[in-house]
Amino acid sequence: MPIDFQQSLPARTQHAVSDRNGHRHRPPGVGSADVDVHNRLDAMEAVSRSTRVQADWYLDIAERGLPRMHNGGVFGHTLRAVRENSRWSEQLEGDSLRYAAIVALGLSYTGTSTQQQILAGSTAADLARTCAVRAEKSLDTGAVALAAWAAAEAGRFYAPALFKHLGLRLASSAPIETVQCAWALTAALAARHLADTRSVVALATTRLMSGLSSTGLLPHNLPASASGRLRAHVGCFADQVYTIQALARLHAAEPNAQALSAAEACAERICALQGPAGQWWWHYDARSGGVVEGYPVYSVHQHAMAPMALFDLREAGGTDYSKAIIKGMQWLENHPEVPATLVVPEKGVIWRKVARREPRKAVRAISAVTTALVPGLHAPGIEMLFPPTTVDYECRPYELGWLMYAWLGGGAVAALAPGLAGDTPPHFKEN
Repeated sequence: MPIDFQQSLPARTQHAVSDRNGHRHRPPGVGSADVDVHNRLDAMEAVSRSTRVQADWYLDIAERGLPRMHNGGVFGHTLRAVRENSRWSEQLEGDSLRYAAIVALGLSYTGTSTQQQILAGSTAADLARTCAVRAEKSLDTGAVALAAWAAAEAGRFYAPALFKHLGLRLASSAPIETVQCAWALTAALAARHLADTRSVVALATTRLMSGLSSTGLLPHNLPASASGRLRAHVGCFADQVYTIQALARLHAAEPNAQALSAAEACAERICALQGPAGQWWWHYDARSGGVVEGYPVYSVHQHAMAPMALFDLREAGGTDYSKAIIKGMQWLENHPEVPATLVVPEKGVIWRKVARREPRKAVRAISAVTTALVPGLHAPGIEMLFPPTTVDYECRPYELGWLMYAWLGGGAVAALAPGLAGDTPPHFKEN
């Protein structure tokens, strides 16, 4: 049964909200003076008390779930539900440098005691340093960019080898994924007070701006032709939100009206396309500005990635899309596709996605072809043949890391604040 977020805060949550972000927050319902729009939880409370309570509840779930995904100083790739002898349990699989860097970013906005509890005695800065060392040997540009970003924002240090990798990659003629380019730009902005990252900023900005279509949406690769003729028009949700975030931060760091306008156009389009129950759809047509294929709908998009990017845009001086954030959050509790519960606090998980019952990625492949031939063309009968009735019973560390970062982070404002040495970021103070 969905949680009634209009009810009073549970005692645990009333205590927890006293030290989020290092500030004393008023419990919902208490009268307020002016609300600081950069304090995301309080700003949301001013618009929707129930969403504020929901976000706090999810943050506690993240604190409960992340220790289950941490093992020996690294984070696994997936915590998956498995059935053994007619009983269900969760099993940690794999190892992900990308996910560890994202967790470091999220944890950096919590107190030291929370960091140490989740990281078995270490801190977010320690994790960021471990990620930076590992990333020096990585050929994954996305992992390198995330590790460089975490080094600057969570660790407060500059990672020269990682920025050298990013500079060479961006300066080459080789295609690059839109997400990787956006992360590189955000990393360079985070580190700009620690070293001269102007070259990476300029290269990444040029690449991203070149990929923008007249609809405001971006393709999956830069240039789009790198995806092939039948997929050149397709861009996923991640391509849009990380670009919104990066360009908003660029404007916040060094006023750039063109970047802000591009971020605004992209945000306006994905919000206009948001599903009737708050779904953030998965694949878009950058050429026509429509949806290629809506499913899967990912929980992390609803509770973390969309809020993170849209908060950044607002804080950079852009449009306030709080209503779209609220609607997206509501889907997690009132999803029409399946009756199954997605949020399981006792396990510390939010199940990953609701997907179609289909052969692997069949509808996405079909839709990419039909929309490549005729924008907006979808094969008839898809909804009946392949209904969205499947829940993916897994949860990944980055999903909970971005959840913390989205609701507790400094966002676009962090791009303006000088990076300072030390274990405790200047935006967080222990009570």
